[in-house]
Amino acid sequence: MTPPLLVILGPTAVGKTGFAIELAQAVRGEIINADSRQIYRLMDIGTAKPTPEQRAHVPHHLLDIVYPDENLSLAQYQRLAYDTINSLHQRGRVPLLVGGTGQYITAVVEGWTVPEVPPNPILRAELEAFAAAHGSAALHHRLSAADPVAAASIDHRNVRRVIRALEVYLESGQPISVLQRKQPPPYTIRQYGLTLDRADLYDQADHRVDEMMAQGFLDEVRRLLDAGYSRTLPAMSGLGYRELAAHLLDGLPLDEAVTATKIATHDFIRRQYTWFKGHDNGILWHNIKDMDRAALIREAAGWLQKQV
Repeated sequence: MTPPLLVILGPTAVGKTGFAIELAQAVRGEIINADSRQIYRLMDIGTAKPTPEQRAHVPHHLLDIVYPDENLSLAQYQRLAYDTINSLHQRGRVPLLVGGTGQYITAVVEGWTVPEVPPNPILRAELEAFAAAHGSAALHHRLSAADPVAAASIDHRNVRRVIRALEVYLESGQPISVLQRKQPPPYTIRQYGLTLDRADLYDQADHRVDEMMAQGFLDEVRRLLDAGYSRTLPAMSGLGYRELAAHLLDGLPLDEAVTATKIATHDFIRRQYTWFKGHDNGILWHNIKDMDRAALIREAAGWLQKQV
């Protein structure tokens, strides 16, 4: 039989970290981060990174691997994830891929052949300027002409993804939809999706933003800016970082920055659900408010026993 891979996915603030730690402890597992913001060093509070205490309970991998001004491509992440999964299998441990970044999870689970096209800062700046001048829909129209398949799967408001698809096409001469072939990895995969009624989830996310502020989120953003990390960096586009930078640098009232962070979080949650719906290859969904955590852990442990 092929070795197992457990996946815990779901929207931000739903409670993935706590449940994943419980499950990992029960099945001799270790957690592999699948959150595109938790890869950054120095960004702990705003990314809801597992605390040192939580990491002491279960080993975590692929956290704190680059600085905020460094780039980690999807291809690089995928390779690191596969290397970590294989290493855990060799040590007799169960890998748990845990996070809310749909692109990370899908690339690993479906075995995307990710284009090896390095970022071109000059081209990206030109495309960003075009989007700023003419609107995201106009930029998306350019992608539709070059790669209609990719354009159909990317919302025009997701300017970063539109730019990346155009960058791949313009740099390689081939559509990203052609380059992103799939070669399923040699694992037996079981995916658990954690969800919550939308109103309750928004309330939970808002409460978490308030907790982050109490924990020193504003000071974390201030330290990053003081260290010379520009707010225009991709890393600083994470929820709350851009809004709090606007407070510190532009004088945006703090309460308005916090409110904007909560609104952005709600919008991000909606996009996460859209991604998971479009890439649902047998995800087993559970409402975290109603689910029997112990029973689900027993179910997962029983599934793992059948893989031996």
